Amino acid sequence: MRLGDAISLETLDLVARGDATVVLTDEVRARIDRARAAVDRLADGGDRAPNVYGVNTGFGALAETRIAHDQIRALQRNLVRSHACGVGPLLPREAVRAMMFLRAQTIAMGNSGARAKIVDLVIAMLERGVHPCIPSQGSVGASGDLAPLAHLALVLIGEGEAEHQGAIMPGHEALAAAGLTPVELEAKEGLAMINGTQLITAIGALAVLRGERLCTNADVVGAMSLEALKGTGRPFDPRVQQVRPHPGQATTAANLRALLEGSAIMESHRDCGKVQDPYSLRCMPQIHGATRDALAWARQVIEREIVASVDNPLVFVDERGEADFVSGGNFHGQPLAIALDTAAIAIAELANCAERRLEQLVNPAMSSGLPPFLAPRSGLDSGFMMAQVTAAALVSENKVLCHPSSVDSIPSSAGKEDHVSMGSISARKCMQVAEHVRTVLAIEAMVAAQGLDLRLPLEPGVGVRAAHVALREHVPTLVEDRVLHPDILRCCELVDRGVLVTAAERVVGRLS
Repeated sequence: MRLGDAISLETLDLVARGDATVVLTDEVRARIDRARAAVDRLADGGDRAPNVYGVNTGFGALAETRIAHDQIRALQRNLVRSHACGVGPLLPREAVRAMMFLRAQTIAMGNSGARAKIVDLVIAMLERGVHPCIPSQGSVGASGDLAPLAHLALVLIGEGEAEHQGAIMPGHEALAAAGLTPVELEAKEGLAMINGTQLITAIGALAVLRGERLCTNADVVGAMSLEALKGTGRPFDPRVQQVRPHPGQATTAANLRALLEGSAIMESHRDCGKVQDPYSLRCMPQIHGATRDALAWARQVIEREIVASVDNPLVFVDERGEADFVSGGNFHGQPLAIALDTAAIAIAELANCAERRLEQLVNPAMSSGLPPFLAPRSGLDSGFMMAQVTAAALVSENKVLCHPSSVDSIPSSAGKEDHVSMGSISARKCMQVAEHVRTVLAIEAMVAAQGLDLRLPLEPGVGVRAAHVALREHVPTLVEDRVLHPDILRCCELVDRGVLVTAAERVVGRLS
C-alpha cells in the first residue's frame, strides 16, 4: 500500500499482521521534501529566524526558550530520551506495527517537516521485523501519545529496545541484525516522531475492527441460542426493520433471517401459543444493530484520523515555495477518545445480551424443556452452570471498563497542556472490552451447541446448522462433566478466526 493514501481499517490490519507491503512513492517523497526544505531554511537562519516551536525552541512549558543552532540535534535527541517514560505491559506486535505505519503516514501527508529518510527507515523496520518495545501506559492523549511514540523513536536513533525474530534486544542491535543503520535526528524530527495520536489510533482501529467482526459473530451465535431455546424468527421480518430504519438493525435482522432459513426446530413449535420471546432474543436486531451503528461512526472518525496531519507545528508550503509554520492542536486526542469510549460501550452490549441468552439456556425455568444447566445427568453433573458465571464476571468487568475516559482531564506540562483527552486509556480499555466480549460469545456458542444437540433430531436453520457442525469439529458434545476451560479456549479461537461465520456463509451467502 502507498503511504499518503486513504487507508481503511482492514488495510491497517494487514500492515499490523505483516501481510502488506508499504511503499513511499516519488510523488509523496517530493511532498515530504518540500516541507523538509522549509524546516532546513528556518533552522539555518540563525538569529535572524523567527522562533518556531520545536525547531529552534524548547518544548511544552519551555516553548519560549530559544535554542542555538549548534544545539538543535541535541535538542531533538534529548526530547526523545526525556519523553520515553512509558510504563506497564508492552504493546502487542500488531499494535506496534500499526503505530509505526501511522507515524510514517502522518509524515507522508507533507506537513510535518521530517526527512523522507526517517520514513524510509520506518518502512524498512516494518519490512524486516524490527519492532520497538513500547510500554502501553503513560500517554494522556494531550500532545498526542508522547511517551509511547518516544519509545518508538528511540529505536530509530539506535537506543531503547526492540523485538526482532522473537528476541528482545537493544535497539542498535536489532537494527544491525536487520541490516539497518540508526539515524541522527535533525531539526524538528524528534518532535515529528512523537507528536501525534498514533497509539490511540492504532489500538482504537484494531479494537473497532474487532468489534465489527464480533457483531457478525454475535448474530451467528445469537441465532444458535434462539434455535436451542425454540425462539421465533417473526421479529426479524423486513417490515419491522423498515418502519424503524436504523441501518445496523436491518443488517442484523437480514443476517438472522438467512441463518434461520429452513429451520425444522422453528417449524415444530409454530403453533405453540407462546406470544413473545425475551428481549435478548427478540431484540437482537435492535441491540446488535445499535452496536453496528456506533462502530460505523467510530470507524469514520478513525479513518479520517489516518489521513490527518497530527503534528505541531504544521508546515504549509505554497506554490511559490513560501512556508508558513502554524502551531495548532491537531495532536489532541479528543475526537478519538470520545469515539472509542462510545465504541467500548457499544461492543460491551453484545456481551450484555449474550449473557442473558446464556442464562436462558441453563435455567430450566426459561429454557423451553432443556435440562437444568444442559447437564446430561442433572444433579450428578453440573453441566454449564459455571460457564454462565464466568460470562457474568466478564460482563461485570466490562461495565467498569466502560466508564468513559474522555470525561477526565489532568493538566500537565506546568499547565501548558491544561486539557487532555485520556484517549490512550479509551483505546486500551476498548480493546479489553472486545477481548471479554469475544470470550462471552465463545461461551455462548459452546452452550448453545449443547442445546442444539439436545433438540435433535430436529434440525435448526441451514446457517445455524453449519455453524453448529463447525463448532463440533473442535469441541465435542458434553456427555459428562469435564474441565470446560480448554473448550472455552477453543471456542475463543473459533470466534477470533471467524470459523463459525465462515461456515454459515458457505451455505447462506455473505453475512454483513
